[in-house]
Amino acid sequence: MLLESIHLQRSVQVDFYLTGMGGRPSAVGPDGSLGQSGPGISLLLINDGQDLDRLGMAGMLDDLYGRGSLTPLLCVGIHAGTDRKMEYGTAGQPDYQGRGKQATGYSRFVMEELLPAIHRKYAIQDFKDKAFAGFSLGALSALDIVWRHPQEFALVGLFSGSFWWRAKDKNDPAYDENRDRIMHEEVRQGGYYPWLKFFFECGTEDEQEDRNHNGVIDSIDDTRDLISELERKGYDPARDIRYLEIEGGRHEVATWAQAMPEFLLWGWARRATGPASEGQI
Repeated sequence: MLLESIHLQRSVQVDFYLTGMGGRPSAVGPDGSLGQSGPGISLLLINDGQDLDRLGMAGMLDDLYGRGSLTPLLCVGIHAGTDRKMEYGTAGQPDYQGRGKQATGYSRFVMEELLPAIHRKYAIQDFKDKAFAGFSLGALSALDIVWRHPQEFALVGLFSGSFWWRAKDKNDPAYDENRDRIMHEEVRQGGYYPWLKFFFECGTEDEQEDRNHNGVIDSIDDTRDLISELERKGYDPARDIRYLEIEGGRHEVATWAQAMPEFLLWGWARRATGPASEGQI
């Protein structure tokens, strides 16, 4: 589906992957309605939807649903535009280089244009639950949107998140990572939303940077620090947070493809109990 966005002033390509209809997922075409299945189906929005074919999303859903492991789920892949570094980020606060200036427009596109279009397309008044996922800078964008609209979402999936996003250059003598990492500060200043669940993935080879020279790469440090901020808010690491650290994992689609089934089963497995507790592979 191609959406003409007023907020982004561009066309946005959106792909649909559906489980639960006839027992198999599929890339859904421009016509059709979910009809009576709507109230029992969940919605997952995914940033950088242009990468989902390379990630093998359709086959992954096919396998999980075919084995009876997954509840009905509509996945929506949102293709990034040419101004990805401007549209993804934290709404209302660009980073120290001015990146993310259009993040507010992207957030409004998702909330005011995309979600209503999905409801119209499939004639669904309410989904069972809604989630947002993303990779790298797209993960930062997904978390920012969920955190600012907690009433709309239940889960968020964050793969190699760009949680280093900061208000000052790390080489600035005044830089303070306890204050200048934008998403961490956003969580500190925000509320507590007890229904929200958080899935984090990092690879041990996501990057090589280690700005504080503690022997842990920055992406893992930034993710663990963000988890700590959530725990201080009141989120239970055994119930509300899943941290998956992949040994040898890189900042690339192949690693995220390895982690994606873990996220899908954590959020929508056919089981009586809630999301799994912390662990690693």
